[in-house]
Amino acid sequence: MIMKVNKIIESFMNMGIHLNERQAEQFSLYYRELMIWNDKINLTTIVDEDAVLIKHFVDSLLSTKVINFMEVKRLIDVGTGAGFPGIPLKIVYPHIEVVLLDALNKRIAFLDHIILILDLKNIYAVHGRAEDLARTELRESFDLCVSRAVSQLNVLCEYCLPFIAINGLFISYKGNKTIEELEHSENAIRILGGKVESVVDDILLDSTTNRGFVIIRKEHITEDRYPRRAGKPLKKPL
Repeated sequence: MIMKVNKIIESFMNMGIHLNERQAEQFSLYYRELMIWNDKINLTTIVDEDAVLIKHFVDSLLSTKVINFMEVKRLIDVGTGAGFPGIPLKIVYPHIEVVLLDALNKRIAFLDHIILILDLKNIYAVHGRAEDLARTELRESFDLCVSRAVSQLNVLCEYCLPFIAINGLFISYKGNKTIEELEHSENAIRILGGKVESVVDDILLDSTTNRGFVIIRKEHITEDRYPRRAGKPLKKPL
C-alpha cells in the first residue's frame, strides 16, 4: 500500500500542480493510512491506487485553477468525509488555517490521526452538523469555504454560506450538471447573502470525468434564522 513519490509528483504535474518531495511523501502516507482505516470504518469506495490519486488527491486540488489559494488565510471544509478536499489543500498550502467539519465521530477520529501522522499544523477536525456549528464562533469567520459533498447546491449553500465572512468565497465542487443545479439554487444563494461570481464546468479530471465548480461571493450577512434547524435544509431546500 505504498504509493510511489515520483508517481504522485508526476500526476500532479500533469494537472499543472507542483509538489515538493515532502508533500508527495505526505500524500503517500495519507493513502496508506486511508486504506488501513478504510477496512475498519468504510471511508471511501474508491480504493484503487491510481483512482485514489486522481479522484481524491488531484481532484481536491483542482480548485487551485479557479482561485489563488496563496491569498486564503482561513478555510473550512464542510462535510469533509475522509478529508477531501481540506487535507490535500493543507498539504500544498500549509500557511492556511483549516477546519475540517464532519458529522460522524468515526471520521473525526481518522482525521485526527491523519493530522498527527502527517505532522500538519494549524488544522482542526471538528465534529458536528453544519446547521449547529454555524451558530457558534465559527459563524462568518472564514474567507473560504469548500465542499465536495454530494448534496444539491441549494442545500450546500445553506450549510456553507453562514460560515463565510463578508467578501469571502464558497467553492462547491460539482460534476456535469453544474448549470442545471445552479438554476435551482439562485433563490437560496440570494437569501443567504451570496452572489455567483463564476462557474467552471470544463476541467478534465481524467478521460471520462469533468470537474465543475461554482464560486459564490458572500456579499451580505446571512440572516440569523439561517441555517434552519438540523435536517430542515435537506428536507425542504430554499
